[in-house]
Amino acid sequence: MPETHVTVSPERIVHANGVELCVQTFGSAAAAPVLLIAGAASSMLYWQQEFCERLAAGSRFVIRYDHRDTGRSTTDPPGCPSYTAIDLVDDVIGVLDALQLPRAHLVGLSMGGGLAPVAAVQHPERVASLTLIATSPAGPGEGDDLPSMSDRTVAEFEAVPEPDWADRESVIDHLVEQERLCAARSQPFDAAGMRADMARVVDRSPSIRSMFNHFAVGGGESYRKRLGEIAAPTLVLHGDEDPIFPPPHGVALAAEIPNARLITLPGVGHELPRRAWDAVVPAILAHTAGADDR
Repeated sequence: MPETHVTVSPERIVHANGVELCVQTFGSAAAAPVLLIAGAASSMLYWQQEFCERLAAGSRFVIRYDHRDTGRSTTDPPGCPSYTAIDLVDDVIGVLDALQLPRAHLVGLSMGGGLAPVAAVQHPERVASLTLIATSPAGPGEGDDLPSMSDRTVAEFEAVPEPDWADRESVIDHLVEQERLCAARSQPFDAAGMRADMARVVDRSPSIRSMFNHFAVGGGESYRKRLGEIAAPTLVLHGDEDPIFPPPHGVALAAEIPNARLITLPGVGHELPRRAWDAVVPAILAHTAGADDR
């Protein structure tokens, strides 16, 4: 039976791979663990508390964490990341180690959906299943067979003015506009709700500009050619209005991972909006049910 009350732990710092990572858990530690991996320039707050609680209410032990350079985790100066993409993959395993979890279901969105398959290739014994949201099989320089962002989308992102990084309201405005450009165009955009979300992100970060270090991170071999090695059951969730990774990216990802299943989310962009939770939460719970996750 699903839990009627969800235990929410305080945030805490764990040590992994020589850095500090901030983690928070929801639900009983005796339940099947589900590790949520956010996208680039996103802290654990991208996975909203109610979303985490809804997963935990389905008898899951849900973990969210701050990537390096976000939230309360170790932060480098803006423009100077001291780590590689593979270090971010190692952090996924490092969180599991810190919580003494032999295996977990990995749920990754955007960049997080790129880190999770690499973890499944490098550490198959640690990954019970994969759920990959709004992401692509292609890493940098290897997606020529897949559609790029439209010229319109590129122009819109380039037109977003640089904020005054010392001014809280200017930074919040900037982040809200970036999220607006990621969202589905056919649906109303909740600017007030997003502004409240971004205010929490800004207030929680000692160096908000550092989160954009993720876009300067390199390193690691190409893993697209190794997706066929993944044995973990895989679910791909992709919005039909994703402007960053247009829908063929989700189709290709599901085709390149053996036995992966694709669910298309109507009226969803490069995002995980509340209106999609009624489809996404049951899909993740069904996908993670019954696996040998311990």
